[in-house]
Amino acid sequence: MGTYSSDREFLSRSGVDFVELVSDDGLSRVLLAPSMQGRVLTSSANSLQGKSQGWINRGAIASSQINPQFNNYGGEERFWLGPEGGLNSWYFAPGSEQTFPNWKVPSIFDTEAFDLLGADSKSASFQKDFTLVNAKGVEFSMRMGRKVTLLEKEALEAITGPLPGSVSVVAYQSVNSISNLGDAAWTEESGMPSVWMLGMFNPSETTTVFIPYDSNAEGKIVKDDYFGEMPSDRLSVRDGFVFFKIDGAFRSKIGIPGGRSLGLVGAFDPEKGLLTILKADIPAKESLFVNSQWGEQDYAFGGDALNTYNDGPTEDGTIMGPFFEMESSSPAAALSPGESLAHTQTTIHIEGSPETLKAVIADVFGSCPF
Repeated sequence: MGTYSSDREFLSRSGVDFVELVSDDGLSRVLLAPSMQGRVLTSSANSLQGKSQGWINRGAIASSQINPQFNNYGGEERFWLGPEGGLNSWYFAPGSEQTFPNWKVPSIFDTEAFDLLGADSKSASFQKDFTLVNAKGVEFSMRMGRKVTLLEKEALEAITGPLPGSVSVVAYQSVNSISNLGDAAWTEESGMPSVWMLGMFNPSETTTVFIPYDSNAEGKIVKDDYFGEMPSDRLSVRDGFVFFKIDGAFRSKIGIPGGRSLGLVGAFDPEKGLLTILKADIPAKESLFVNSQWGEQDYAFGGDALNTYNDGPTEDGTIMGPFFEMESSSPAAALSPGESLAHTQTTIHIEGSPETLKAVIADVFGSCPF
């Protein structure tokens, strides 16, 4: 993990225009790129010389080559649409086999810029109108909207409770919307999109992702077979939490179904003294969530509200990062023409002593499992 200043200077040298949100004391900083769909590239809790919290793929950004499948620029919060796989996928052409050679990220999420509607030192707003065709061959006309706001102390502590003065914090909240600009309603039959927020962060041997779940709900607690069988030493479920080993050395992904989600994900690294919290506003349990599993599906709307991904070598030995991801999804958008759906996500990075961070975990998550 390098410094925020180093990444900021690299992006400037590489010709990436950015918007920077800065707290009044100059310590909390968030860097956004309109040319990269308004994504948050990185942030810092300790001004320019603080740790750069986002994973940035310098090689991809510096390269003049465009990858026809996916340009993995990195960044700690970006806007995509779900589902990834299945009959309603946005990432496979109609009739194509859902295997990696046929997978392609639409340019709207990959290489196209979002329109910057306005920005100041505390927030930035973006918008984009476009059309997409899903794997059923149905065309969707829609608008994406996105506003990212730096959270000051009062708004932050409404989520975390009072924070001790010994910690350093950077936090931001994004409101991400999709609107139906077409003439037909979005239904289960046509397919329905979801707002899918993905964040890339720096892994370490001592990082654990932990996710609380609703113990009173029914159904599967965690989906763990996205990339085949999960080794038992990488995933465990106990005391109302799912624990996932994060080291950037084994490609794996897990998901928490919508009915089990409490809208919280944490990543704790006691050695580096870093706690990252992702909070998503997840609505009522009866909501439908898209199923992103590739290939045939029993049901297209039995998917996850929260996901996390640990990078690692692919079948041919190459590796994209390494990085890890924390993700959240809105329910499937059953929208009539002119209607909109908004999905709010908050990202918080807190640096401090392990014992102090454990106390914060207990306040936010109801108990500390470490």
